[in-house]
Amino acid sequence: MENIAAGNVIQGATDHCAAIRNILSAGETAGRTVKTGFESKQLVKEKQADFLEDYAKQNGLWLNIPSFEHYIGGGSEARVYLHHDNRHVLKINDAGYYATWLEYFDSVCLHNILFPNTSYELVHLAKDLAPDGQNRLHAIVQQSYITTDRVVELSEVKAFLEHNGFENVRRNDYIYAELGLILEDMHDENVLVQQDTLFFIDTVFYIDPSLRETE
Repeated sequence: MENIAAGNVIQGATDHCAAIRNILSAGETAGRTVKTGFESKQLVKEKQADFLEDYAKQNGLWLNIPSFEHYIGGGSEARVYLHHDNRHVLKINDAGYYATWLEYFDSVCLHNILFPNTSYELVHLAKDLAPDGQNRLHAIVQQSYITTDRVVELSEVKAFLEHNGFENVRRNDYIYAELGLILEDMHDENVLVQQDTLFFIDTVFYIDPSLRETE
């Protein structure tokens, strides 16, 4: 997590999410900000999208005509489909919550480190219709399909995250000040329970270096 938060290369990365994140991070020139600078970073995001399309075509990840069945949910962040193997879900995400694609892949890599039991695998990149009707680049990631046997208690979520260095700052939002990390919206739809094990299925991380300055 320290390398991601600091903008350094993740050593020994073998999966596509980490490999792409490393390449984008090495070419990053704009400073990292949290939920700000969307307009000023739009050109950066567009250039990153062009790179990702080329990367996907060179590495067998490009999907020309995306078509998915068995829609099971989603919102403004991603559309979710049940995989045909019934053991995984596919999440279709246009990185709309992030100012750049690097920020999206930072978030995915942080999730995979902290929550390996619900890790994401990048299976495709494709052009598809976004919620606003625009044809934009989407990441298609695969995740284990988790069923729940009871509703999670938010106190369980808080205890787990505090054990891992996070602090609850308001409602369902957390920070890891030492690393400059923000983790948002950890409510009972984004964390499931099965046999008393927590499964964080939807997370949104941001990196805010200014948090480290207050430590």
